[in-house]
Amino acid sequence: MYTDTAAVRKGEELDAGALCQYLCGKIEGAGRGIEVEQFPGGHSNLTYLLRIGGCEYVLRRAPLGPVAPKAHDMVREARVLEAVHPHFPPAPEVYLVCDDPGVLGSPFFLMERRRGIVLREQVPPEVSAHENYGRRISRAFVDCMVELHAVDVERHGLISLGRPEGFLQRQVKGWSERWERARTEPNQEMDRVMAWLAATIPHSGKPTLVHNDFKLDNVMLDRTSPDRIEAVLDWEMTTVGDPLCDLGLTLCYWSSTLVPGTTLQAVTTGPGWYTRGEFVEHYARATGRDLSALAWHEVLGVFKLAVILQQIYFRFWRGQTSDQRFRHFDQRVKNLTELAAEMMARTG
Repeated sequence: MYTDTAAVRKGEELDAGALCQYLCGKIEGAGRGIEVEQFPGGHSNLTYLLRIGGCEYVLRRAPLGPVAPKAHDMVREARVLEAVHPHFPPAPEVYLVCDDPGVLGSPFFLMERRRGIVLREQVPPEVSAHENYGRRISRAFVDCMVELHAVDVERHGLISLGRPEGFLQRQVKGWSERWERARTEPNQEMDRVMAWLAATIPHSGKPTLVHNDFKLDNVMLDRTSPDRIEAVLDWEMTTVGDPLCDLGLTLCYWSSTLVPGTTLQAVTTGPGWYTRGEFVEHYARATGRDLSALAWHEVLGVFKLAVILQQIYFRFWRGQTSDQRFRHFDQRVKNLTELAAEMMARTG
């Protein structure tokens, strides 16, 4: 039987007493106690399942220890979800936001518990039992991205979630600055990638919502059908800008040839899943967008993924986390840097 929660990892426990006290009068049944489990997937923000008064809630908070400036902003993620949920049903509903770090050590929010299956390293029997599941999930996944990018940000007042003018310039500048803050050793190849991205920024079309981390293990599949996405998760970096940023980053994970030592999505290398070409063709046909600059966005996507892993490794390197999953992330970063440089060279 598929289960998506586990016992809380040592060192990542919540102060249940402080949480109960805070939630009393805000969440029905909190005074009678809280049961806590943890969603073990993911490498940054901490996500917990709370059982309170016969109901289930999901709590999101930043990772323990110091974090990069402007990163892991749980209050902003909650506000994004509150704005997007009415117009994009896969975005979970938010019930409560706590901006007081004195309760649990950092701000947090509670959102609805969606039930479904998240694919990570393997496809569970509940999914593989469905005929042609790979192609059906592929189609549903692309269609979900298309639906997100079709939300009218001007009509629904969502334009304020970002600043579309100069979006790509800020992406390159901001992620380059993140790299410099998390740098642990010289990396001339990454220096070349950052310089190339800054010198070759393409023109952007009409702005849309940009999830900024749209990947297979950030979506939840319906338990009964691989044709439906139950939820899209992890909205921390969502903004308004060039939708090809989402497509380029997604293709970093959606790989028909798994790159050793990276976190590229393994399950999509199996038979029946969309190839990268089919993925792009489906998106292009559904949106009618000009994808001539997609190669640049793919390099940007690999670069951003390398920076994210470097930030995580930096916390481990500094002793700010003891999670041994992060011990060899420096090698993953090197592999991704080499991949970005190869992709950059292929663009001519």
